[in-house]
Amino acid sequence: MEAKPHVEIELPVQWGDMDALGHVNNARYFTWFESARIALFEKIGVVSAGPSSAGPILATTTCDFLAPLHYPATLRISVRCTKIGETSLTMAYEIACGDRVHARGSSVAVLVDYRTAAKVRVSDEVRAAIAALDAR
Repeated sequence: MEAKPHVEIELPVQWGDMDALGHVNNARYFTWFESARIALFEKIGVVSAGPSSAGPILATTTCDFLAPLHYPATLRISVRCTKIGETSLTMAYEIACGDRVHARGSSVAVLVDYRTAAKVRVSDEVRAAIAALDAR
C-alpha cells in the first residue's frame, strides 16, 4: 500500500482456512478484506452497532494473489479509502505476514437507503472523518 492505511487489523490464519491443496483458500482473502472494511466503516461512522436505514452495499471487489498463505500465521490486513465519490467509497487493501505482502485488493461500496434501495450521498461527517485519517 503506497500511502499509510486508515485501518490495520491483525487476524490469525485458522486451520480451517486451508483447502485440500494445503494453503489458504482464496475465498478467505475476501473475508479478511471485509473484516478490515467493516473496521474502517465503524471508524468513519458509515456503520454502527445497531440497525440503520442506510449503509454500505458492496458493488465490486478484486484481489491480486501474490503469494500463498499457510497455517499458522498472523496476518496484518490494511485498508485505505482511496476515493470518495458522490455516493460511494473506493478502498485499497493489503494482506501481509511479516514483511511479505501476500495479496492486494480493492473494492467499491455504495451507500444506500435500505428501505428504498436509493443511493445516499456520502455525508460531510464521513468525508471529514476520512480527511482526519489522512491528516494524521
